[in-house]
Amino acid sequence: MPKIKTSRVKYPEGWELIEPTIRDLDAKMREAENDTHDGKRKCEALWPIFRISHQRSRYIYDLYYRRKEISKDLYEFCLDQGYADRNLIAKWKKPGYERLCCLRCIQTRDHNFATTCVCRVPKHLREEQVIECVHCGCKGCASGD
Repeated sequence: MPKIKTSRVKYPEGWELIEPTIRDLDAKMREAENDTHDGKRKCEALWPIFRISHQRSRYIYDLYYRRKEISKDLYEFCLDQGYADRNLIAKWKKPGYERLCCLRCIQTRDHNFATTCVCRVPKHLREEQVIECVHCGCKGCASGD
């Protein structure tokens, strides 16, 4: 007889502490996905989704690396289940990328002249003081700001 697969997930110890916040962010994500984008540019419709994803990843990153309130098992569980972006967190651990908003802003293939996004330029070096990233709507994520 083959084993019957169930969709039950065993939550690690400490999940009860972060579950309400994760559920709230999931509800906001669903709301942002179902929100109408009448009158917005195509890229502007995705900005709330990027912001909520960033917020959720930053929440888990801060709990594990800064405040040290969750265990390694719970942290790995959150990454494996898709509650946080593993690649974005890996960049946050590197110097110069502590405030990175999304991975698309540092991919050179998505920009003219094989450079990074304008939001990665420090504020004191910008010609225009008010800018928004085309990809995620970030107003500036350079480490020197």
